[in-house]
Amino acid sequence: MVERRSIDVIPDEERHGTAFSQFTLWLGANLQITTVVTGALAVVFGGDVVWSVVGLLAGNLLGGAVMALHSAQGPRLGLPQMISSRAQFGVRGAVVPLVLVVVMYIGFFASGSVLAGQAVGKLTHLGPVPGIVVFALVTGVMATVGYRVIHALGRVASVVCALAFVYLGARLLERADLAHLAHQHHFTLPMFLLAMSLSASWQLAFGPYVADYSRYLPRTTSARATFGWTLAGSVLGAQWSMSFGVLVAATAGTAFVDDQVGYVVGLGGTGLVASFLYFVIALGKLTVNVLNTYGGFMSLVTSVSGFRGQRVLSQRGRTAYILGIMVAGTAVALAGRTSFLDSFADFLLFLLTFFTPWSAINLVDYYLLSKERYDLPALSDPHGRYGGWRWDALLVYGVGLAAQFPFLSTSFYTGPLVAPLGGADISWLVGLVVPAVLFAALGSRRARTAPASPTTADPSRTAPEPVIDQAG
Repeated sequence: MVERRSIDVIPDEERHGTAFSQFTLWLGANLQITTVVTGALAVVFGGDVVWSVVGLLAGNLLGGAVMALHSAQGPRLGLPQMISSRAQFGVRGAVVPLVLVVVMYIGFFASGSVLAGQAVGKLTHLGPVPGIVVFALVTGVMATVGYRVIHALGRVASVVCALAFVYLGARLLERADLAHLAHQHHFTLPMFLLAMSLSASWQLAFGPYVADYSRYLPRTTSARATFGWTLAGSVLGAQWSMSFGVLVAATAGTAFVDDQVGYVVGLGGTGLVASFLYFVIALGKLTVNVLNTYGGFMSLVTSVSGFRGQRVLSQRGRTAYILGIMVAGTAVALAGRTSFLDSFADFLLFLLTFFTPWSAINLVDYYLLSKERYDLPALSDPHGRYGGWRWDALLVYGVGLAAQFPFLSTSFYTGPLVAPLGGADISWLVGLVVPAVLFAALGSRRARTAPASPTTADPSRTAPEPVIDQAG
């Protein structure tokens, strides 16, 4: 059960599982309280029920498709997601988006720990602060064990949390006047785009680590199947939770805003039912926080190894990296737990600014320019095919970032083109299109040749720059 691999290529003899494992993992990761809060924000910020649900669905589908395209890279390459960024940015240049990814993991770890800490504190009668600490320790242990336990946790959470959400949904419908809520619909473009941005940012934030959890699948696994099951699990789980959040926010108002965990549990009942729901909330958050911790560990190792040339990591080193992520995330959770909702909303929307250009560049390179073929040994060699720093890609990434700011709307910054659009935030659309077009224009300069037949990806290979054709 204890994983030995980190950022090295997964050999064919260690590959296992089916594409369906992606459905249960991402369903379980999305059926949780933070996803509920994300959907509720669409109403808290002024949207109505009908168009908030539609906007959230549109964002989930679009962002989920981008995220699932990253997932399909896992079986082909057998590598963690951010290692493939070295093909675009260089072995050392990939550290630029990686630093932002690590910040994202710590932020999501912290936000998840705030809500899970409330649930654990209630369940154990220890209070929220000890609850956060206990939750963080359990998360760290499971992330250290690694890949197999993460997928096992996803399978359990997908069933338990689905049953809990069915029950909570039935209880909510007893209180909600759906006919009344449905007749209060009024379309406004800014609120619709806000709902899209909330759900799209939620999905896109999975992009930098989604292939970490598909890289053990056999190389022969269909890319279409990996894409489809990932998309289905993530969109179904997120839309289910977010729609529940919309209805909760529309019917509960400040009662939910003031105490998200307490309101949801109170909706279900008291006594043993309440204890079970506190457990479900903690289980759902544990599933996704283990992903965040594991992904942060992978990103840190990728960053450091780009400069040290390290391919294999000891168990002691693995534990140290995970401990660092856990301590940092717990510290942020304890410091920001009193102003969670406002901080989380800004965090979600601002994250989108940094990860849409990365997704666009990575996907254009992998699917359109490289045709799913990478030189795997060269991804660890700063003097090889991909070099140490690829300044053209970093420049495109910078332009993609800058292009978004005139269209960005947050509580601490509003771009000059937001008002002419009626307050709508379309920065994430700009962040996908502009770098995709610019990077595609570099295709002729960065064209690569590949042999007609695939060779085996061997992480111990030291031969000079063989091209690994993963398309076949």
